[in-house]
Amino acid sequence: MSHTAARGETALDTAVLRELVELSGDGLAVLDDRGHFVTINPAGVRILGIPEDRLLGTRSPFDGSRRNTAPSCDEAERAAWVGPDGRRRYLEYRVSGLADGRAAVWFTDITELLRQQERLTAITRAASSVADSGSLRETLDAMAREVGTTAGISAVQILAMDDPDEELRLLGMAGFGETTDFVERLAECRRRGADIRFLEALERMEPVVVLHRKPVIMADPAWEPLHVIMDWPDWDSFASMPLVVRGRTVGVINVYYAPGEDPGPSSLAFLSAMADQAAVAIETASLLTRTRSRAQLDERRKLARDLHDSVVQHLFSMGMQARALRAQLDRPDADLRQIRSGAQELAELSQNALADLRGLVFELRPLELAERGLVDAVRSHAASLQTRTGLTIDVRAPVGDSLDLDPEVAEDVYRIVQEALHNVVKHSGATRADVTITTPEHDHRGLLVKVSDNGRGKVQKPRERTAFRRESLGLQSMRERAERWRGRLVAGPRPSGGWTVAVSLPAQGTYAMKEAS
Repeated sequence: MSHTAARGETALDTAVLRELVELSGDGLAVLDDRGHFVTINPAGVRILGIPEDRLLGTRSPFDGSRRNTAPSCDEAERAAWVGPDGRRRYLEYRVSGLADGRAAVWFTDITELLRQQERLTAITRAASSVADSGSLRETLDAMAREVGTTAGISAVQILAMDDPDEELRLLGMAGFGETTDFVERLAECRRRGADIRFLEALERMEPVVVLHRKPVIMADPAWEPLHVIMDWPDWDSFASMPLVVRGRTVGVINVYYAPGEDPGPSSLAFLSAMADQAAVAIETASLLTRTRSRAQLDERRKLARDLHDSVVQHLFSMGMQARALRAQLDRPDADLRQIRSGAQELAELSQNALADLRGLVFELRPLELAERGLVDAVRSHAASLQTRTGLTIDVRAPVGDSLDLDPEVAEDVYRIVQEALHNVVKHSGATRADVTITTPEHDHRGLLVKVSDNGRGKVQKPRERTAFRRESLGLQSMRERAERWRGRLVAGPRPSGGWTVAVSLPAQGTYAMKEAS
């Protein structure tokens, strides 16, 4: 091959290579031995956001110290770059050393990829928070913090409002510092006629985006009560995403973006996912509240029945006995032995009425439950029930262990035991019951409670349907109490005879079986 032909092929190869560099969608650049740009392709200029003539000769964000290593390097590095708009971008790059001592760099913008990963992590954590929630405020505060930690977001609020004309409830906030009176200040802004844009999200059930919102708020006298709070974070634009569940808006999540950050489609998609999680948390809390209210109503009805069946009957008998004694005393030939016997019967009736009344008061709010814990409260109730009914009740708990329970968990477990023992007395015909409070073999931080008896252990016959319906309501109430704490309740006959009610609760974070010190 002639030298002229060789030179022609070399020129052609160079032209093709230059064309490929120009058309590449990734950034390609050559750096000198000081790390300064020598040349850069159009894609690189586009990624960095600065014209080529201003980039050449300036220091690059890339570490070219590896230019003397192997000609090709597969290990990617990362670098940060602040463009002329003030936005921080994240670049992934690879460096290859060139024969003349310079370095070739391939780079691409991974900012959006990193943010999507952050958002996915935040969504996952929020979903876990909802699943493990014990307090709605704690759950949504944690969710607000997750949103606030993602890049480009300075502050977050999660607000609940059933009606645009009603007062707000602030359920979660991050990035605003200590703001105990935010709702009151916002209400004053509404009274002054402030343009509160997130109300549109509530009314229309659609996201609202307002660019450069902070300067408008800070210049509006109607927003003066909130100027100190709204000026605390460094933000510029604003987006509000409605919390929608079952076709109903239950609140909004308001996000305040850092200067230079726009709430684009990917960010709104992230907010929509977080709004779904927040809406589920609010709806779940509402359902639990309604369930607890229904359980409390059932307890009041049961209390009314028990009052009628015990204390009221005793008082009626005492009244009858008192009238009989008065009639005896009014007779000239009064029989002292009959009067003495009637007085003794009246005293016994009053003692029984007082015992029943104390038992009902204990059922309403056992002092031992708050003062001494679940196990002692169950033992006290069992002793009282044993005295009144003759049923032998044995309460067993792990020796040397104690329970550290959230008060609401303890009360629900206590009510389950109480209802189970009530059913034993009313329906089983048993002479003995055993209550066991322990931890499951597979979850030593959980809780397992069993109530067993030696009674009939069978479903009632047709003639007992009224009692069976009452028992079914009791089982339903017990099951709802267990499910309120993500627990499970099983009830049924035992192979050896009798009946067992077993409830298992997972570890709640706020309680666990622990060794007594």
